[in-house]
Amino acid sequence: MDFSYDARTEELRARLLAFMDEHVYPAEAVAEEQRAGLASPWDEPPVVAELKAEARRQGLWNLFLPDEEYGAGLTNLQYAPLAEITGRSPQLAPTALNCAAPDTGNMELLAQFADEAQKKQWLEPLLAGEIRSAFAMTEPEVASSDATNIETRIRRDGDAYVVDGRKWYISGAMNPDCKVFIVMGKTDPDGSDLRRQQSMILVPRDTPGVEVRRAMRVYGYEDHYHGGHAEVVFENVRVPAANLIGEEGGGFAIAQARLGPGRIHHCMRLIGMAERAVELMCRRAVSRTAFGKPLAQQGVVQNWIADARVTIEQLRLLVLKTAWLMDTVGNKGAHTEIQAIKIATPRAVVDIIDKAVQAHGAGGVSQDFPLAELWAAARTLRLADGPDEVHQRSLARRELKRYL
Repeated sequence: MDFSYDARTEELRARLLAFMDEHVYPAEAVAEEQRAGLASPWDEPPVVAELKAEARRQGLWNLFLPDEEYGAGLTNLQYAPLAEITGRSPQLAPTALNCAAPDTGNMELLAQFADEAQKKQWLEPLLAGEIRSAFAMTEPEVASSDATNIETRIRRDGDAYVVDGRKWYISGAMNPDCKVFIVMGKTDPDGSDLRRQQSMILVPRDTPGVEVRRAMRVYGYEDHYHGGHAEVVFENVRVPAANLIGEEGGGFAIAQARLGPGRIHHCMRLIGMAERAVELMCRRAVSRTAFGKPLAQQGVVQNWIADARVTIEQLRLLVLKTAWLMDTVGNKGAHTEIQAIKIATPRAVVDIIDKAVQAHGAGGVSQDFPLAELWAAARTLRLADGPDEVHQRSLARRELKRYL
């Protein structure tokens, strides 16, 4: 395994680092000021559109998509260090590059499983950044970490499907530019194969019966930049049968295919979040004095910084190995490593950010530093795309099979 960056990756890294320094970091405070004056908290600050235009001008657009027809054609190993850089400003950078969830996963799904008409109607506008989208799977009434529990019903009725169900924490749904939901529900609730009961279907937001009921907060934050996380009700929602993605019963397999890249993208960005936290912690440590000497000379703070560096380097190597395996043997062959990074990375990054908060004292939990939001985002990722315990259960089972 050679994890040195090739020429194309090095060139993109240099351009992206410059873009972050010249455009993204200065825009963070500007975006907050502009948001305060918006008519709706879900409207996009004007500076975000400026960032998108500049990213497109510089060729830093759709870097996540390995399909050369639609994206940059980068491998997972090439994209990994770029996603890490965007993780340093998770509220702005991924959106500026059209590389933000849930659109990334939805675009990958459409590129892989949608038919040509569906790609024309939804994938192309998403790739162009003209619209946003949402992925509607999680439900409040069941343990959605087990996708076979999903209760939303997708019923065939002549040349249409009728969707009924209640979803929540549907990321991006509050964004006024969100124009389509990819909804997972059951077309065959009584089927003998639990993993063939589910299907996925495209539901335009303006379809009668679709109600975006309320925004769901995450540790007190609205998460405006990603379009919020909404409770959405589908009541007698009728869409053409042609809106079904793939075949009936294929929803579970499509969901698994979508989650592999999504998990590694999250972990890549988390490492960038950890790097930002360490940088802030070090700057704080050399600028503040307590009990007669700088924080940087306090043994406990030195331990925090040292442990954070060791942990980040370990996590980065594991993520790069996973990316390399996904490129060489496929997502199925990298199954153990994908689960390992999903378990290890959010948990460790939460601890690193927590130490950075501690080093900042009251400032660490305030709006004057990005640490509180970084912590909330990292902690939430211990639930998103499957909670730690689900991945631990699956990984342990794979290990135990070797001894049975």
